[in-house]
Amino acid sequence: MEKVNVNEKFKMFSDHWNPRIVGELNGQQVKLAKLKGEFIWHSHEAEDEMFWIVKGKLKIEFRDRTVELQENEFFIVPRGVEHRPIAEEEVQVMLFEPASTQHTGKEKHQLTNNDQKHL
Repeated sequence: MEKVNVNEKFKMFSDHWNPRIVGELNGQQVKLAKLKGEFIWHSHEAEDEMFWIVKGKLKIEFRDRTVELQENEFFIVPRGVEHRPIAEEEVQVMLFEPASTQHTGKEKHQLTNNDQKHL
């Protein structure tokens, strides 16, 4: 058991759209990621996904609306809902999702990373 300093963990990487696992609990993974630009449209058939904004602003597009998140806000994308995160400027985000979650769901893309590393 060790405490985790989120700011120190964010200093350990600079790439975008490549989550790092920083904790696990009850079958869930806690991940940190830096986001910039547009991700791809995707969904997670069997898993909910929670985005907690640590720093910056994030838009999550859905087919029928867009949710805008600010620092210290979070949003849970329900399982099966197609979405696309967009970060106009760099965003630091904490993700909570089941360990079984595939990065881009069924979609295969150059940004897909299902071999995420622990920090």
